[in-house]
Amino acid sequence: MQPGFAIYIHWPFCLSRCPYCDFNAHVAEDVDHGRWRRALAAELAHFAGETSGRTVTSVHFGGGTPSLMEPAAVAALLEAAGAHWSLADDAEITLEANPSSVEAGRFAAFAEAGVNRLSLGVQSFDDAALAFLGRTHSAAQARRALELARRHFRRVSLDLIYARPGQTAGAWRGELRDALSFGTEHLSLYQLTIERGTPFHKAGIEAAGEEQGGRLFDLTQDVLAAAGRPAYEISNHARPGAESRHNLNYWLGGDYAGIGPGAHGRLSADGRTDAVSQIPAPQAWIGAVEAKGHGTKARRPLNAGQRRDELVMMGLRLGAGLDRERFRRQTGQSLEDAVDGAALARLSGAGYLTLDARGLRATPLGRPRLNALIAALLA
Repeated sequence: MQPGFAIYIHWPFCLSRCPYCDFNAHVAEDVDHGRWRRALAAELAHFAGETSGRTVTSVHFGGGTPSLMEPAAVAALLEAAGAHWSLADDAEITLEANPSSVEAGRFAAFAEAGVNRLSLGVQSFDDAALAFLGRTHSAAQARRALELARRHFRRVSLDLIYARPGQTAGAWRGELRDALSFGTEHLSLYQLTIERGTPFHKAGIEAAGEEQGGRLFDLTQDVLAAAGRPAYEISNHARPGAESRHNLNYWLGGDYAGIGPGAHGRLSADGRTDAVSQIPAPQAWIGAVEAKGHGTKARRPLNAGQRRDELVMMGLRLGAGLDRERFRRQTGQSLEDAVDGAALARLSGAGYLTLDARGLRATPLGRPRLNALIAALLA
């Protein structure tokens, strides 16, 4: 796959905040949907003005809880995207959703609006774990939502969180078996991390220890590979051909426009790539959009070293790793010149990395140590 041009649209609102969440999400019950639809459309038009002629390969509605959006707003934004740019015939249109009965009941309307891929935040098939994670749905609701999603969407992904305190290998194997029983083509499986400032952090809650987390990671790789859904990225598994095109665009270093509060983008022109970030606070963002047509907080060109480092960090997350020829086109450098040569030789010799005619990638031994490998290569 080659990088394309993607659109990310951020809906910042949730009905409640999960205690592990450090995303740009805000609890709100009363939202002026018409005002927010107009503001998102305005910022979409702003970025379209500098990227005309591009073909959009994916649109991703993230959050927050974007399944709380009115389906008519989703339809309007997709219609606007099609008017501003060309939409690829096979464009991937993803919407993130929670399995609550209120949101699941709207799946048909989202499909009619143009969404063709649903990403469902199941997080666990265990009611006690869901309560611990602060989720508002039950395991039974998650199963019903998955069944309903498969009827309305051609492609369905689900998220699960593991390495919870006290979680055993047997319990995690059972949850993976539950997930696979729906024929799910794509799974995003994240180890619980306790981020500073979250309610979990303030309460002193700790995730499973490093040793147990490693065992559960290894179990995940074995179970999903045997089920025909190998890891194509450090936390993402899919049947071949069912990978998230939108996220692959990030990891491959493609351009994308970030729309909405706190959204980030990468936009390239004339040999330069700009990192763009939007104002994170929802009310400040919408005020800026209404005043000047966009809510950009910062925009800075990436120098050659920053661009190189970003491509290494993102590309090594992939099972396929960094493609040698693509990397040279994107940076003007060879892989050998882009990283610390001594570290590369040492880590390759230890069996953590493979460097060959195709490119550079982490081995199964190296993948659980990816952060340390990247730090050494870019030191």
